[in-house]
Amino acid sequence: MSASTVLFIGGTGIISSAAAVRALELGHELTVLNRGSSSTRPVPDGVEVLTGDVSDPASVRRAIGDRSFDVVVDFVAFTPDQVQADIDLFTGRTGQYVFISSASAYQKPVAALPIRESSPLRNPFWQYSRDKIACEDLLVAAYRDHGFPATIVRPSHTYDRTALPVTGGWTVVDRMRRGLEVVVHGDGTSLWTLTHHADFARAFVGLLGLPAAVGDVFHITSDEALPWDQIYTTLAAAAGVDEPRLVHVASESVAVVEPEWGPGLLGDKAHSVVFDNAKVKAFVPGWHATTSWAAGAREIVDWYDADASRREVDPAAERAFDRLLAGARAFRA
Repeated sequence: MSASTVLFIGGTGIISSAAAVRALELGHELTVLNRGSSSTRPVPDGVEVLTGDVSDPASVRRAIGDRSFDVVVDFVAFTPDQVQADIDLFTGRTGQYVFISSASAYQKPVAALPIRESSPLRNPFWQYSRDKIACEDLLVAAYRDHGFPATIVRPSHTYDRTALPVTGGWTVVDRMRRGLEVVVHGDGTSLWTLTHHADFARAFVGLLGLPAAVGDVFHITSDEALPWDQIYTTLAAAAGVDEPRLVHVASESVAVVEPEWGPGLLGDKAHSVVFDNAKVKAFVPGWHATTSWAAGAREIVDWYDADASRREVDPAAERAFDRLLAGARAFRA
């Protein structure tokens, strides 16, 4: 694959930051457009930075001017109107437009495992996922009717060292270390897939500038599917806790007690997910995810432990856990 001129809209998120590093490693000429640099995930040296606010299409147009790019990737488009603005702006100005969708768009409840790119899309629980589906529909129509060069990528639960993939974040680890109970949704046996952002980036950047990927859709995930109980116990071990006190609460009960947690839980995490990554492996030969959750958990805990200011306990999460645990004790009584 030859080097390309690439525009990232976004560029400092969990996925995009790793993709930026990988793009530079492969020799791409990378430009990033966002509202400003992130202190947590700064833009790497060697990247051109443009300033614009995606909520203000006029500012994006001013920042880009009359430039064209071999590849445009929008990491921060979530609704059809945002995608339509991209179609209007980049038609005739890019050879590939990559939309970051979500594996949560796949049918829930899951009809069959493993999940493949051909699996149905439907999520009655989560508006975020329905919006992503609508964005995909728009891009499929634009490619079919007008040849707009769209590629759709569906990440699943992708994390980096700053992002604890458990509801409640660092508060969960803090409670484990204090010997307090923590809530695990369901019975802890449903399977979940966690993907390190560097693994994702190696496959993702392999699709950029690839003519065969235009008009197609891919998910990119680890092949490691773990029960939620094991995800929690592995995190506990990384934090030096041998026997975490896990309490199982039905996902539907969590959604009732903590409505803000409900959509992402009922629309995604409550369901077993196992992905078939054969398609992206065929397009990016030699790729497979290499970072186990055990290694990723150690990386996360080390990052938090390196700076006390990062280890913030969320009072709202503490109260939520207390409410859920009280309900669980009352149910068992």
